[in-house]
Amino acid sequence: MAEEYIVLIVEEPWDPSTVTEEQCGAATRAHWAFAEAVEQAGASILGGDALQPPATAVRITPARDGGSPVYTDGPFADTKEVVTGYYKLGVRDAAQARELAALCPSGGTLELWPVMDTGAM
Repeated sequence: MAEEYIVLIVEEPWDPSTVTEEQCGAATRAHWAFAEAVEQAGASILGGDALQPPATAVRITPARDGGSPVYTDGPFADTKEVVTGYYKLGVRDAAQARELAALCPSGGTLELWPVMDTGAM
């Protein structure tokens, strides 16, 4: 069975309204090239998306001790970088996951997380 990994794209926050057509086109081409490289390696992209800016996010602290959940509008902290997108990959093994994740376009860094097989629990 194929292993699954999440690639988190961690970059400085950006405002989609300030992106030029040229920048959008270049980013789209880079992500399509990444998708093609994944496919050529015999792996697959199982999902993924760009995320809206931090100001649109909500942090939820679940209810505890009979209380109510707490909702906090973003941004949440003075951080230089946030998760701006992700891919979910289906790969042969950890080595292939690392190799392919390193090809993911990013103006920042990437985090590679193995997905837990909860069906085996």
